[in-house]
Amino acid sequence: MNPPWPYPRWIAHRGAGRLAPENTLAAFRLGAQQYGYRMFECDAKLSQDGLPFLLHDSTLERTTNGTGTAGERDYAELARCDAGSWLAPAWAGEPPPSLDNIARFCLANGLHLNIEIKPTPGQEARTGTVVAQHAARLWAGAGVPPLLSSFQPESLGAAQVAAPALPRALLLDRLWAGCIEQARALDCVALVCRHGLWDAALVAHAHALGLRALSYTVNEPAAAQALWALGTDGIITDRLDLFRPD
Repeated sequence: MNPPWPYPRWIAHRGAGRLAPENTLAAFRLGAQQYGYRMFECDAKLSQDGLPFLLHDSTLERTTNGTGTAGERDYAELARCDAGSWLAPAWAGEPPPSLDNIARFCLANGLHLNIEIKPTPGQEARTGTVVAQHAARLWAGAGVPPLLSSFQPESLGAAQVAAPALPRALLLDRLWAGCIEQARALDCVALVCRHGLWDAALVAHAHALGLRALSYTVNEPAAAQALWALGTDGIITDRLDLFRPD
């Protein structure tokens, strides 16, 4: 019998999916206050001075008015970037938040978090270590810790060493040779797969090994219904306007 799963089934992708600037505090506020989501996914990487902050890409151009590699900027410079105008003028001036900022918001409002460790290339181990250390400090004494996930086994391994008590999940965009064994070696509690990878046999195999089955990024009702019918445990979605959390 697997231990109780403490997280909601529905998880808002990057704060509020496509409804607000991704990986910003504004997105978290919108997802929680307007759409009632209680769990959020975000991407965390390191600034040059070693502070975990939220950004998906390695570079700044797509989602901010900054340029170049984000990990080569100190956080004081990153915090001056506009991470909202790219979506709409109404979001102008929204900065890339630190992980500390997001933690305070989640803890104050009883929200759960899935932190994807998203290292700047070449910073896999260091990012896993520092993100895990900050998460352990920020959620010390909290009833439900954040779920740390990554596509990078090296990042998860470093997180495992730095904060072994925090739960971990391996992200998979394909089923590569030895991936399930890697998840077990990292003492993961879940697999988070591109949703089309799941079938009945894989769900059963994951569950038999004590792993929960989560999916990204599910934006169509038919896909969501099929995943629930397979017995999966959680869905990450952009469509907060379409899927109401239960």
